[in-house]
Amino acid sequence: MSDAKDSRRTGLARALSKLGFCSRTQAFSLIRAGRVRLNQRPVRDPETCVRLGKDRIEVDGKPIDQAEKVYLMLNKPRGLVTTRNDEKGRKTIYSLLTGYSEWLAPVGRLDMASEGLLLLTNDSAWGAQVTSPEAHIDKTYHVQIDTVADQELVDRLNKGVRTDGELLEAKRAGILRLGIKNSWLEIVLDEGKNRHIRRMFSELGIELLRLVRVAVGSIELGDLPKGKSRPLTTDEKEALAVKK
Repeated sequence: MSDAKDSRRTGLARALSKLGFCSRTQAFSLIRAGRVRLNQRPVRDPETCVRLGKDRIEVDGKPIDQAEKVYLMLNKPRGLVTTRNDEKGRKTIYSLLTGYSEWLAPVGRLDMASEGLLLLTNDSAWGAQVTSPEAHIDKTYHVQIDTVADQELVDRLNKGVRTDGELLEAKRAGILRLGIKNSWLEIVLDEGKNRHIRRMFSELGIELLRLVRVAVGSIELGDLPKGKSRPLTTDEKEALAVKK
């Protein structure tokens, strides 16, 4: 990072997030609780201007430096939520990440009933790039439904399903395999509308039995065991970076 970029001005809460120390929400709480000092002075305004790379930030008396950037992929099991602290006391994905002391945030979401590839990082800028609607990065899902699929259903998914005044469509959909009473489909999305796939099938009156994300862009889940994580390779990380 260049000196010019390091000295950019930003709000204190955002600075703590950019440094990989915590989320902006957590930073707001720390600052308002009086636990953060800027250039040896206590600060309680999360929007206080900071010059990254020049100003000294401390939390609980300890200086905060740029954290080592961490980029992970996790094979998320079904039944876990992606929030760090769940208000309902449900088990979270962070129970699987006990070996990492850095603050990590999901890049995109998988709901509690969904499983498969979940990216995590403490690099908020990279995460924002990956999830940006302008990036149009493909997300590939394998879904099991409670009926035997046919080409008519595939065509309907590709054409789009309108629900609650919103058009939900697959970039691509196709049949993976057929059973006697159910089937597996592959669905590719390049946008991230809330519960996109579940809402499509619900509107069609089809029960979705399993939803597994198997790829984000060129990064594939592969044979990573369920509940396990691994760092992304440099090539994998750079493959998702938005080219400017």
